[in-house]
Amino acid sequence: MKTSWRSASLVASAAVVLALTTACGQDGGGASGSQNVGATAAPGDVGTIGAGAGLGDGLGAKGGQAPAAPPVSAGKLSVSANAELGELVTDGSGRTLYRFDKDTAQPPKTTCEADCATTWPPVAADDAIAGEGIDESLLGEVTRADGTKQLTIGGWPAYRYAKDAAGEAKGQGVGGTWYALAPDGKKAKAAASAGLSTRKDPELGEIVVDKNGMTVYRFMKDEAWPKPVSACTGACLEKWPVVAPVEANDTKGVVKKGLMSFTRPDGTAQQTVNCWPIYTFAGDKKAGDTNGQGVGGTWYAVAPDGKPVGAPEK
Repeated sequence: MKTSWRSASLVASAAVVLALTTACGQDGGGASGSQNVGATAAPGDVGTIGAGAGLGDGLGAKGGQAPAAPPVSAGKLSVSANAELGELVTDGSGRTLYRFDKDTAQPPKTTCEADCATTWPPVAADDAIAGEGIDESLLGEVTRADGTKQLTIGGWPAYRYAKDAAGEAKGQGVGGTWYALAPDGKKAKAAASAGLSTRKDPELGEIVVDKNGMTVYRFMKDEAWPKPVSACTGACLEKWPVVAPVEANDTKGVVKKGLMSFTRPDGTAQQTVNCWPIYTFAGDKKAGDTNGQGVGGTWYAVAPDGKPVGAPEK
């Protein structure tokens, strides 16, 4: 494995602004929303692991305690997409790799020893393989206090989190010092999300999501032509909040025809896809949830062209 590393940067592509004329006679419009990306630690983690003494401060206790086990095998590294964190590095078993703020990258230095290294097992350098999406020149190693070699990515020593299973990132933000590793060695952080975009759901296929990755829904009692009309009012809106207007150039993967906003009777502006009013569901607690799908036989996720996904044909 290569032991040298170099810094890398991610280049974000510019969005193409598209003009449009909607099917229902109005132009798309509205103010772009702000995005809120990132993740929070699992309940009970902050203050118990990653903060405090012994296990808590992430440094490990010194003297009198048994040394931590040797670094665990890395295997073939790869880049995985996380709904909240964007791209992050996973090992050969699909486990998320992390970095520790109290370590250093220039030069590489690890400070997680003893009990800390039990909670945050260091990743071995000797068998690490750069898989797809991983720049081999960014992989290196650092010698730990016990003489074993630990993998570094962009100079940062790499760890796993003992509470994670494959595909999880529960260690993100623990103690305000532990963060998932991006492919360039920086802290994983999702790129700014479009006001409306699409994602591939394993059961529903391609569906529309809002700027926070929350599933967007249609109400079968609404109307789209000759103008949008929402049948969800009063208490209904507590469970099904309206999606605020977005600019046409603040969308990705959504069909532009009929992409517009309208004013509800209460004066609130609401976004549409193909002129159909769209909503989120209060029962969805995190990005990727689709708990609103099929509720009451009237609520369905929205396809990129505005059609209700999985709704019975009339």
